[in-house]
Amino acid sequence: MTVQRVRTNRGDVFSVRVDATHKKYFQYVARDMTQLNSNVIRIFKQKYSSRSKPDLLKIVSGKVDIHAHVIIMWGIKMKLWKKVGHVPYEAGSEALFRGSKDHSNPKIKLSHNWYVWKINEPFQYVGKLEGEHKKADIGMVISPAGIVHRMRTGKYHFLYPNY
Repeated sequence: MTVQRVRTNRGDVFSVRVDATHKKYFQYVARDMTQLNSNVIRIFKQKYSSRSKPDLLKIVSGKVDIHAHVIIMWGIKMKLWKKVGHVPYEAGSEALFRGSKDHSNPKIKLSHNWYVWKINEPFQYVGKLEGEHKKADIGMVISPAGIVHRMRTGKYHFLYPNY
């Protein structure tokens, strides 16, 4: 049995089964050299019936839930999502990401050691998260299973329950 290679390009749209009767979508929008040369996706809030075949233009015009870093090809190989089409994406992403220099220290419950960045731009140290920086998406590269969990539940499985 041969496995057909799936090519991915900026603008590709993917569907993810989130339960027995629904699916959600994400779009590949960039490759972020700042964060391990990973793919950046925007995940849409709207849930659709798994039987429906919605208009891709309508999907990508919908409200964005989050932006995330992931390796898209791993999710394809794991059969967690499938490519359903392409809608050109030329706009610069408005995504803002954050990370903490304290992320690996379990003793620290509230960090004041944060940095933020935009796609392909350098990290900017901000210390305490304030204002718009509080709304920044988690900037680490998420596993494909973690992305699916986030799409299903609205939460990352690796963060504190009260996050």
